Amino acid sequence: MARTRHFRWWWLLVPPAAFTIWLFALWPPPAWYRTHFPAETAFMRMRRAEAPWLGGREGRHEGGRMYQPVTLAAIAPAMALAAITGEDNKFLEHDGIDYAAIRKALGYRRREFDWDDPRDRADLRRALGRAWERRAALRGASTITQQLAKNLYLSSSRNPLRKVKEAVTAYRLERALGKRRILELYLNIAEMGDDIWGVEAASREYFRKSAAKLSRPEAAALAGLLPFPLRSNPSLKPGRMRWRQQLILRRMAGERLEIPQTEEETPEDTTGGGGEAGK
Repeated sequence: MARTRHFRWWWLLVPPAAFTIWLFALWPPPAWYRTHFPAETAFMRMRRAEAPWLGGREGRHEGGRMYQPVTLAAIAPAMALAAITGEDNKFLEHDGIDYAAIRKALGYRRREFDWDDPRDRADLRRALGRAWERRAALRGASTITQQLAKNLYLSSSRNPLRKVKEAVTAYRLERALGKRRILELYLNIAEMGDDIWGVEAASREYFRKSAAKLSRPEAAALAGLLPFPLRSNPSLKPGRMRWRQQLILRRMAGERLEIPQTEEETPEDTTGGGGEAGK
């Protein structure tokens, strides 16, 4: 009887053990990316599975994909600044998660939190209870490191467990790679249009030049398409991208203003193709 009870207790450990393994299982491990660029990210595989017919256009890589990773030294400094300005202005300060941005996205108004304070606990419960209805704002609170984690290893799924793994993976990437390498990888694998990945490929597609030669307005234009590159870019409905481009340029010049991080906060754009954006 005692042996049977012991056996049952052992099986109770299986689910949490399996969850822990899933939570930390990454291949290749984050340290691999200290010296390597991915041949294909999880996000690229997801897009290929969604639209296997894409590809074959002139000038594209195998399968139609435009993807040309380069070092950070081969990317105009304005591009790195524009990406941080538009996507994660506290990138150099946080450890992978911007807790202040999450607090704001949840609508939790207090700057401090104390578990012993019943008002703090009550406000936190109310904020967490609104998490699903504020999910768009929470997506907008993702840091560059979280976006890199999602692109390298995960998917666009809104499953809360996937978001937990994203946060854990972001923390591990920060420990393994450091800020410079995280930014370098992010700028090279970010989705920037229909099967266009990274700033080098995007710069050549939209501006017919290498990323090293991007002007400040061009860098801001590429940063402006990052939240929703398949729905607004220099070739497709460029209005929203140009609107964000101007906000990013103003913030790069020192203005203190908010740059919307969700599609719901941006103006509608019904214009057609646009060619090159604001050199």
